[in-house]
Amino acid sequence: MKLVFALLVLLAGTCIAPNALARSCAFTINSSDQMRFDTAALKVAGDCTEVAVTLRHTGTLSARAMGHNWVLTRSPDLQPVAMAGMRARFEDDYLPPGDARVIAHTKIIGSGQSTTVRFLTKRLQKGAAYSFFCSFPGHFGLMRGKLSFG
Repeated sequence: MKLVFALLVLLAGTCIAPNALARSCAFTINSSDQMRFDTAALKVAGDCTEVAVTLRHTGTLSARAMGHNWVLTRSPDLQPVAMAGMRARFEDDYLPPGDARVIAHTKIIGSGQSTTVRFLTKRLQKGAAYSFFCSFPGHFGLMRGKLSFG
């Protein structure tokens, strides 16, 4: 019996857990009352399987007055999604609910708040063009950047 237990312990130590090869890549972006992200480009390494983006609001205004979020789309979808978001509600983070063009997004935050979104890179294609922006009405003109993968 001891031999069987010892073999099981030895075999368990040699197995690779399914998530052991997963790699999470994390980014932090600051936003301000001047409608600016402090980062204009994010480069996600090709071996990342998950991305975590933390958005911090460093300004002093509330979410309803000068709220910000972080939205990721394919670059050609940025403007259509942003325009559709201008017709959406604050409660929906100024995004059309269920819009398939939105790859990932945070909630709208205000002064001193932060929020994090996590998404799998299997939704991204290496070499494709991606953009991130704030969907608060009128902000996407200034608050935008590029994301590359691979």
